[in-house]
Amino acid sequence: MPENAISPIDELLTLKDWLRYAVSSFAKAKIVYGHGTSNATDEAAFLILSILDLPIDNIDPWLDCRLTRPEREQLYDIIGLRIATRKPAPYLTNSAWIQGHKFYVDERVIVPRSYIGELICSDQLSTAVSDSAGVTTVLELCTGSGCLAILAALAFPNAHVTAIDVSGDALEVARRNVSDYELGQRVSLLRSDLYVSLGDQRFNLIIANPPYVTSEAVAAFPPEYKAEPELAHLGGRDGLDLVKRIIDEASRYLRPNGVLVVEIGNARGALEAAYPLLPFLWLDTEISEGEVFTLTGDDLSSVTKPSRPSKGARLARKDKP
Repeated sequence: MPENAISPIDELLTLKDWLRYAVSSFAKAKIVYGHGTSNATDEAAFLILSILDLPIDNIDPWLDCRLTRPEREQLYDIIGLRIATRKPAPYLTNSAWIQGHKFYVDERVIVPRSYIGELICSDQLSTAVSDSAGVTTVLELCTGSGCLAILAALAFPNAHVTAIDVSGDALEVARRNVSDYELGQRVSLLRSDLYVSLGDQRFNLIIANPPYVTSEAVAAFPPEYKAEPELAHLGGRDGLDLVKRIIDEASRYLRPNGVLVVEIGNARGALEAAYPLLPFLWLDTEISEGEVFTLTGDDLSSVTKPSRPSKGARLARKDKP
């Protein structure tokens, strides 16, 4: 800042002033969105409300509020950090939200933003899982921060949830979130390469949001996505390396009437071409179409042969870029 220039901290007094300043600054810096927000206004609102410890669902009631100098200094710093570091906003606030539920996140895990969370919370999974009270065992593969395992535990009150990831760092974050939600008795965390460490366990429901980004797309990531663990994105040449393993081995771990739910991004065409005999049921949300499929244990056992898990393959967490 030039000598004798007036700082935004001194000039911008209301929350509305800071919202405008942040939006203009983000646009000028050409930052990339996609970690819970899709535009500069929503990104700015998320950061401002998070830093001020205000409810993040609606900024309007607070727009005319005047801010104290320490608050203005905090906002100036966080807006500057977002631009300078290009880190996703949830890493700067250590918080991510899914359907009104808050989770702790840091650079050890991908920022959670799965459509499966929306399906669970809106009861849209009932299309595939008709008897929620009868769900007593749930497996989440590639759990990352543990958010989907926690949402599943809340949605299926009679269920015990086993949440798996290959990353010990990710499981540390998941452990913190499970503790925050006081679900330690109902959510077990296990370090494993997909199904490898499960033995003979079988489940009513298996959910997974695995890595599904192609190698080419990962190589072209902007800084915001490169800030996340690469292992949590990388799905191989066609993005389906982990997805195929999940499908091929699922019948061994699903009960006959159990259900598999997997998010795959934009790979529907490639997946259906790879498994032409499987009767995929696609679950859409308000903003997604053909990105989450379900199959039953009966579907899988009649078409695929259960195989022993391969200990050489990798597991990780993935959400959409």
